[in-house]
Amino acid sequence: MTTSQTDHKLLRAARMDDVPRMEELIARSGIALSEGFYTPEQAQAVTRHVFGVDTQLVEDGTYFIIERDGQLLACGGWSKRATLFGADRTKTGPDRLLDPATEAGRIRAFFVAPSAARQGLGSMLMAHCQQEAAAQGFRTLELAATMPGVPLYLASGFEVTEPFELPLPGGVNVPLARMRKRI
Repeated sequence: MTTSQTDHKLLRAARMDDVPRMEELIARSGIALSEGFYTPEQAQAVTRHVFGVDTQLVEDGTYFIIERDGQLLACGGWSKRATLFGADRTKTGPDRLLDPATEAGRIRAFFVAPSAARQGLGSMLMAHCQQEAAAQGFRTLELAATMPGVPLYLASGFEVTEPFELPLPGGVNVPLARMRKRI
């Protein structure tokens, strides 16, 4: 298990027993940090229907958390599997493994506690995920970014390759951006 400690923060691989705390953090983050980027209806819809933990990443050891004094501050990861975004409830079956020689790894599900936003935690997770993906042979990463995440990903060297809208129940459309980076 990979761990690193910086300024009393512990970055470690997520475990299945972390899932309830991660789901709670994701729900809070999805609503609070969407303000100014999405309407309240869009934030509620994407949080309810899309955001959440994909436990395949936890099982693969590619999803991480940052804690301080036992308090969950952030979670996020990368994937060597085909799914681009979404939680367990949006999946229809097992994900196929990607070929690092010809396909891009995925950056997945970055969320920060609203009280810890803009403190470098997303950047810390990103650096760790890029290093881990590169160690597995991936040379390119891609992701589907929510509008609140775009500034972090741009600052991390990703480029928007395609803006798109995700239609959700209730007639709500949520803008996203497909992004890509060579590592």
